Amino acid sequence: MKHRVLAFAGLLTAAFVLGSLGCSTAGSGNTRSEPIVGAWLVKDAAAPFAFHMYVFNADGTMQQANPDAGDANSSDSDGKGVWRGDGQKIRGKWVEVAADRLTRQFVGRGEYSYEIVVDGNRFAGPAVFRFYGVDGTLVRGPINSSIAGERVTLP
Repeated sequence: MKHRVLAFAGLLTAAFVLGSLGCSTAGSGNTRSEPIVGAWLVKDAAAPFAFHMYVFNADGTMQQANPDAGDANSSDSDGKGVWRGDGQKIRGKWVEVAADRLTRQFVGRGEYSYEIVVDGNRFAGPAVFRFYGVDGTLVRGPINSSIAGERVTLP
């Protein structure tokens, strides 16, 4: 009986140690599978408010935010999207919903596609914006633009 308890305790210890090693590597946040992963200050040449923040996550999702001052009629300051990397080349798309400022009703969605190239702590490339109305029909666009980003880093 004593040998079984010791063997069981040994297995539990081994499982704990091995599991801890795997978790510490995956959860450290210090590994990047793609050069785009991180937070970026982005300037969009054709946007009503030029400056945005993008965050690219290692799982292929991303978030976009900008001050809600670009459009006097509608509110559309937050987007969510996806991206796919191929080395330094990144292709992605984010979507934002828009509401009328007076009625607070949904007025449509903006879809923003981009193809950028990462060069260290900077990226740049073309982008296209399309706006769809409540019923899903294209209302505005395509509007071609260019975006340029600079990585947010610690001093």
